[in-house]
Amino acid sequence: MTARHVVSVETLLLRAGDGWSYRRVVVSPGPGESPDEAARRAAGVEQGTDEVVVHSTSWRHRPGEIVLTYAVCPDPEPWLPADGRPAAEPARGAAPATPSPERVEVAQVAAHAIRHLAFLMAEDPVVREALSRHPEVAIALSPSAGTGGGRAPAWAVPPSGTSAR
Repeated sequence: MTARHVVSVETLLLRAGDGWSYRRVVVSPGPGESPDEAARRAAGVEQGTDEVVVHSTSWRHRPGEIVLTYAVCPDPEPWLPADGRPAAEPARGAAPATPSPERVEVAQVAAHAIRHLAFLMAEDPVVREALSRHPEVAIALSPSAGTGGGRAPAWAVPPSGTSAR
């Protein structure tokens, strides 16, 4: 017997400016709709836009469910309420061969999405061109902000005297 899983599309709409913030929208793909299409629908982003990046950044398993996470940057509706800073501590498994953490917080997923976008900003010319149209985003993802090349941004470094697992 094969286990069936529901697919959920978690869309994190990211904002840069005075620190990062995010909104979260979760949808299920409609009949015949791909996860990419569902993420764009959740974010209100047209397929052909070159102003907003929609990018799959991660996935995770929950009992009976696969959650696909998409970063959308910049948030096309920045006037809507958003959550504050993404988590400084990344979600991690207990050991190198145990990648799934016991618990994953949305703020950790948002921080991962921002790191992913920083990597893409450095490595993907299409993403770089789109995000460079938004100076606050480009600055926040730049190497001088501590996020270039996939490095953790300054706000994600644990405070002095603490250690990352």
